[in-house]
Amino acid sequence: MIVVTGSLAYDHILNFPGRFKEHIIPEKIHVISLSFLASEMRKQQGGTAGNIAYSLCLLGESPALFCTAGGKDFSGYGEKLADAGVDLNWVKLIPDSYTATFFGIIDQDDNQIGGFYPGAMEDSVNLSLRDIPSEVVDLVIIAPNEPTAMINFARECRAIGYSYVFDPGQQIPRLSAEELIFAVEGARVFIGNDYEIDLVLQKTGKSIPDILNSCDLVIRTLGRRGSEIFEGDREWQIPAVKAGEVVDPTGAGDAYRAGIIKGLIYQWPVEKMGKVASLSAVYAVEQYGAQVQSYTLDEFCERYKKAFGEVLEI
Repeated sequence: MIVVTGSLAYDHILNFPGRFKEHIIPEKIHVISLSFLASEMRKQQGGTAGNIAYSLCLLGESPALFCTAGGKDFSGYGEKLADAGVDLNWVKLIPDSYTATFFGIIDQDDNQIGGFYPGAMEDSVNLSLRDIPSEVVDLVIIAPNEPTAMINFARECRAIGYSYVFDPGQQIPRLSAEELIFAVEGARVFIGNDYEIDLVLQKTGKSIPDILNSCDLVIRTLGRRGSEIFEGDREWQIPAVKAGEVVDPTGAGDAYRAGIIKGLIYQWPVEKMGKVASLSAVYAVEQYGAQVQSYTLDEFCERYKKAFGEVLEI
């Protein structure tokens, strides 16, 4: 069983048809008071765990979510995930709480200003992986979540002997250097985008070769430039799959992670794993929302062949 930890959230996204920089007076930042008139608003189901689990289902898996959600508002979201094939048996509903919610406004240069209300996510510190029968767990992903919960999960994975993927993401500033080192050194895979990887290296004083002394793979995603995967003294450059149309990059990183997890479960060669992840990600950027893309496995394999000139069997 693939166990997916991380956040479950509702995303409220506003589109501003202008540029923030044209409305911000640098010398007045200390008394800033601005309101941006949006041309569009979308309410989406998201969160790192929900996004990853959804893409894993598209890839033929049935992952188990190990998260907290709000008893006041999760029912509709949960029904959609269950319909997709996600195992919700380990989702803990917090009565009288709302599911975590993100509010963001994006300008035409893709700059973003946002606010995040953790809601039920704060209770994830009370979850324990020891509650899941160990014999059914094949792999755990520790995705961005309440920071203390993330370190608790890493500690439990190391103690029990679970193979895990560590993806600290936007919680890196809230994790100490010691916590990051502990979680990374016990991971099978350490993954992040270009900025996140460099931030961890700077904060911990480690290098990628240092991390590879205890971690099988380090993966750096580069957006439109693809990704880099490091294993031992080898490095793979994985190209990004060309999108039919770039509509919304939200959730592309989570879809990429689903491809990596799929490859880890089936012990694929590193390059194949990276290419599947790259293709999984492009489906996300071609739609508004992180859980809107849809494809059959046959369609996925056909597009893989067109993108890479290779036959894919999954």
